[in-house]
Amino acid sequence: MAEQGDPTESDRLKALDERIARLKGEEDDAPMEEHYTQAQVAWRMVTELVAGLGIGFGIGYGLDAVFGTKPWLMVLFIFLGFAAGVQTMLRTAQEVQNQAVTPPENEDGSGPNGKRSD
Repeated sequence: MAEQGDPTESDRLKALDERIARLKGEEDDAPMEEHYTQAQVAWRMVTELVAGLGIGFGIGYGLDAVFGTKPWLMVLFIFLGFAAGVQTMLRTAQEVQNQAVTPPENEDGSGPNGKRSD
């Protein structure tokens, strides 16, 4: 039996629901930072390389089937796909490096020293 001063179970549950809703509201207001872990960047680079190889293989195999030049165009396009994949990987590495070097801006558009970058 509940004492006179103790809140009932339903009152406690309502208070808990309000507290959870308030905390979730604070989470939604926080800006999402866009940063990647090293593992995510590595997987992105591997995917880009494999995609380049796969696309090169597909184009070369298709052209070999059309022209009857097996396997010469396939080998050529695999090398071209590899080169394109490596170039894309290097571009991604440069992008990640630039993000690491460039300091993030504050919400008001100013950099870490308080000066605006306009």
